[in-house]
Amino acid sequence: MQVPVTVLNASTKREQGRKAQVGNIAAAKAVSDIIRTTLGPRSMLKMLLDPNGGIVLTNDGHAILREIDVNHPAAKSMIQLSRTQDEEVGDGTTSVIILAGELLQAAEPWLERHLHPTVLVRGYMRALEDAIKTSQDLSFSIDTNDRSAMLQVVQSCIGTKYTSRFGSLMAELALDAVQIVSHDAGGGQHEVDIKNYAKIEKIPGGTIEECKVLKGVMFNKDVVVPGRMRRRIQNPRILLLDCPLEYKKGESQTAVELMKEEDWAALLKAEEEWIAAACNQIAALKPNVVITEKGLSDLAAHFLTKAGISAIRRLRKTDNNRIARATGATICNRIEEIRETDIGTKAGLFEVVKIGDEFFTFIVDCKEPKACTIVLRGASKDVLNEVERNLHDAMGVARNICLEPRLVPGGGAVEMAVSRALTERAHTIEGVEAGPYKTAGQAMEVIPRTLAQNCGANVIRTLTKLRAKHAETPAGTPCTYGINGETGGDQLRQNT
Repeated sequence: MQVPVTVLNASTKREQGRKAQVGNIAAAKAVSDIIRTTLGPRSMLKMLLDPNGGIVLTNDGHAILREIDVNHPAAKSMIQLSRTQDEEVGDGTTSVIILAGELLQAAEPWLERHLHPTVLVRGYMRALEDAIKTSQDLSFSIDTNDRSAMLQVVQSCIGTKYTSRFGSLMAELALDAVQIVSHDAGGGQHEVDIKNYAKIEKIPGGTIEECKVLKGVMFNKDVVVPGRMRRRIQNPRILLLDCPLEYKKGESQTAVELMKEEDWAALLKAEEEWIAAACNQIAALKPNVVITEKGLSDLAAHFLTKAGISAIRRLRKTDNNRIARATGATICNRIEEIRETDIGTKAGLFEVVKIGDEFFTFIVDCKEPKACTIVLRGASKDVLNEVERNLHDAMGVARNICLEPRLVPGGGAVEMAVSRALTERAHTIEGVEAGPYKTAGQAMEVIPRTLAQNCGANVIRTLTKLRAKHAETPAGTPCTYGINGETGGDQLRQNT
């Protein structure tokens, strides 16, 4: 008799076949149902209590799913999908999860009929290719230099979020930030790196109307010697360093053998002379401001103060990179290698301002800055966090339009057009893939259906009217009718 071989751990639970498929679909559907009500202009905010006892109040799909702790691997995959959408696109996290949940639920009847998952996926992939073609046929270009048109696009992103009540303020902030950061990378390509060069600084207090985009950089630091170094300099010459202005310490343990008392004095004098020489080399280039990412000793601060130079120490690397890009300075790694061309001269004003209980350094009024800081003011941290999430989405949309200036009609119009196109093309497909192909088209209707549900409309009547509008449109002519998510009546709206 053959002895059974145990490969897996005794406590390991293994599911396979039909049971695993049904479990995965149920988990994905549960995740999509959580954020279904947060889609559209009449969406609801979710109030979440995080593990630290703080409150998260938001209708951003990714922010909600990020706070949820799940164990099921399929549910974790859905949350990962939301994170990827947020990083790549910046917006549309809720729509992606709802669509994914609906496509999985639509696959369940085919699995019950014992259709192989590979055939099912093949049908879905063919539907994806045709859906992309239909979307491209529906799309139209937009002039990125037309500010009013760009504001409308960004406003349509913010219209479903908390900050829509503040008018076009957030749309203008997002557009200004992206236009400052955007630059021509050559070969007709644009580079818009909002992650590294558009920093959002949240300062509690004040009103939302005080939010602004700075043509320069702001960070939470004060000068090293507040009483003696200048806190306001017009047209500053800025030197950026990535090396310490203090005597080098030993890596681990340093042993120095001193035979007589004069040796100790000589050791201290050598340190002082090195720091004095370094400060003299810096002063020879006549900078007004020295900013270093490393330490700056009291002795170095004394020499710099005597030379009339304001100094800031231990700045973050990311902030230093932003200052370099905004002022035209070059970050220097060795004091001996500093040249006149490394000094940044494009800033109009260096100023240290006290806001609340903290000091903030402003390097603003830069000529052609390629980096910026967005200052957000608000009544509480919860409000500021939600405004930041909304602004992140709006900047993502503005960046995408700058990189690829094409739009598709909203309000479920493009999803309905794709659904109609796939349903019509399903008759031309031969074999068992035709069923899943058609099912994928029907699943697309979940977006207009959810929009109708969330605004309190009669779902069946509204969807029937929308299907009829799209069916009446001659083949080859783009139909731009979608759900009017504002009203809650059974009206349709044509996108213009």
